[in-house]
Amino acid sequence: MATFIVLLGPPGVGKGTQAKILSERTGLAHISSGDLFRENLKNQTELGKLAQTYMGRGELVPDDVTIAMIRERLNRPDCKAGAILDGFPRTPAQADALEAMLEEFRGHVDAVPFITGAEDVLVDRLSGRWTCRASGHIFNEKYNPPAESGRCDFDGSELYQRDDDKAETVKRRIQVYLEQTSPLITYYRDHGKLVEVDGMQTIEQVTEDLISALKK
Repeated sequence: MATFIVLLGPPGVGKGTQAKILSERTGLAHISSGDLFRENLKNQTELGKLAQTYMGRGELVPDDVTIAMIRERLNRPDCKAGAILDGFPRTPAQADALEAMLEEFRGHVDAVPFITGAEDVLVDRLSGRWTCRASGHIFNEKYNPPAESGRCDFDGSELYQRDDDKAETVKRRIQVYLEQTSPLITYYRDHGKLVEVDGMQTIEQVTEDLISALKK
């Protein structure tokens, strides 16, 4: 029986980091819907071209196109044991569609860890983020500062702050995430699959809490 985990958490809570560690610890493939979209668009796959037609018109990509991308990804050999889904589903309708699709893979969503965090800490974490122009290395003025202010430790290129890492934008991103995701959180809580994990602990402690939640 394949194991499928849906990982939830607002921007800045360390979801991507935990998904990577969980993938290594459990042997389950990490599927980020954002990465999957970029891969399909970059490689100009049939699904990528289809998604592009909607995006080009400024419309949302329909659920069935996203589901088709995930179905194709789950068909790859590294997903035989299951997968950790990050960024999908986003709505109860998508959650229903996902559940129906997972039956094809002899599985269902086993657990939904929701990594939580205090908004002021998340804003602090994200708004202190600086990115290197050359290779995209990420620094944080408080948690991971560069040796020389404004310069990347790895290649010496200039560090800049992305527009979506500025404090006001970050606040809005977190609010939008929580507003949009609250019906999904309720959905999975009602289905007895939601497990809340405190994302304000150390990375190692969050990982241990996630692993023990998944064992249950």
